[in-house]
Amino acid sequence: MNAKNKPLQLLGGITTKAFLAEYWHKKPLLIKNAIPNFTGLLSPEELAGLACEDEVQSRIVEEINGVWHARHGPFDDEDFAALPDQPNPNHRWTLLVQSVNHYLPEASALLQQFDFIPHARLDDLMVSYAPDGGGVGPHFDSYDVFLLQGQGKRLWRISEQTDLSLVEGAPLRILKHFNTAEEWLLEAGDMLYLPPHLAHWGIAVTDGKTDCMTYSIGFRAPKQQELASEFLGFMQDKINQETTAYAGVYQDPDLTLQAHPAEISDDMVNKVSAMLSAIQWSSQDVATFLGTYLSEPKADVVFEANKQMKLATFREKIAKTGLCLDLKSQMLFFSNHFFINGEWADFYGTSAERLKTLANHRSLDATSIEDDKLLQQLYDWYIVGYINIR
Repeated sequence: MNAKNKPLQLLGGITTKAFLAEYWHKKPLLIKNAIPNFTGLLSPEELAGLACEDEVQSRIVEEINGVWHARHGPFDDEDFAALPDQPNPNHRWTLLVQSVNHYLPEASALLQQFDFIPHARLDDLMVSYAPDGGGVGPHFDSYDVFLLQGQGKRLWRISEQTDLSLVEGAPLRILKHFNTAEEWLLEAGDMLYLPPHLAHWGIAVTDGKTDCMTYSIGFRAPKQQELASEFLGFMQDKINQETTAYAGVYQDPDLTLQAHPAEISDDMVNKVSAMLSAIQWSSQDVATFLGTYLSEPKADVVFEANKQMKLATFREKIAKTGLCLDLKSQMLFFSNHFFINGEWADFYGTSAERLKTLANHRSLDATSIEDDKLLQQLYDWYIVGYINIR
């Protein structure tokens, strides 16, 4: 049996092939004890600390007397002090912190366990904290998600309802009506997979003991309109770079007198149609677009430059310790085209194999780099902070 297709405890003892065929994008899957002894990667205090950082995306969602509110971070001690420290049915709240994998190596390592889903589809790891009764209300997502329970417990209710009308004026997409079809209580280490557009509702359950923390592994699903808009922008840039291919100007030496000077003639429409038909794209153009677009960092992501060093010193260091992607970096490849954080370069042979290893595993063991072009590229990525020496 292929090692990649062995039964996984992470998936409840089924193979990745069976999961993709039977559940992915199709139906939910409850997995008890998906990660044995898992109680989380950080404490509530550490999560709150992240939410106080300027570069971290975070929200506090509150339901006060039946009305939903949402505030965006960064927060401070006063924000948390103002929240109820005891369960209050009239004031429930939750803290949500996005992209924890950008700041915590253990979170990035956790995401690697889900590498049976292409990296190009991965969004981020969101961590939520809630006291008893807290949550973000009944809702649905347009993407696939794995909900891994850390400390505490969470009751998940799901519904197969087609009524997706929303509460008017709410700061989140809260469903106006929710009809529970099934419910499961998840404890530490349990996980629930949910396909897109399945209505669900998670409610923190503490039993007066441990507050609830849930780890959400989300996968991006760009809308057709978004892909079309971004691709047309990509093609516009490509056309600007290849102006000679589209350098013709509109000509009409055969122009004849029109009865209506304000009318756009059929002849003009046909001429412009012929000019536009010369603008074409190939599968390689689409692949290049996807590589740059899907690896492009979000607007809030900032890379810290590494300290300058001589190229020879850099070569010596990675030969001894290896290197790894920065936690915020996204690296993808198509054939011999390699994309990192919206940039791309071509490599072949042994150099390409090494870059594929780096993209797949986010690290590269100690190795001697003999290809000067590859060494220079790795060095350039290191200087701008895309990769780090281990």
